[in-house]
Amino acid sequence: MVSGDVKVANRKFKEYFGFSPRLLNPQDAQSLTGFSVGGICPFALPDGIEVYLDHSLRRYETVYPACGNSQSLIQVTLSELAEYSNSRGWVDVCIEPPVDG
Repeated sequence: MVSGDVKVANRKFKEYFGFSPRLLNPQDAQSLTGFSVGGICPFALPDGIEVYLDHSLRRYETVYPACGNSQSLIQVTLSELAEYSNSRGWVDVCIEPPVDG
C-alpha cells in the first residue's frame, strides 16, 4: 500500500522485490484479490497475497483504505492498518512527494 499522492519508483521497487512493478488489469485484480479495482481492501485477502506498507503512509496518523467496493472505506491508524492487513512490513519504494512551500 502506498499513499495516493505518490508514485512507485521503479528502481526502488525492483531492488526490494526483485521484479519490476506493473498495474494489474481489472480482471486480474478481481480474480487475485476478490475485489474490484477501486475497492481493493488490504484486509481479508486470499491466502498468499502479501501486503507491504510504504513509508509514504507514515505522514499520516490515520488512513482510509477501501473496504471492498469503491463506495466504502474505513478509518484506521497506521498500527491498526499493519495489524489488520497482516502486513509483511514497511518498505520504501516510492518517489518522495513534493514539499509544499
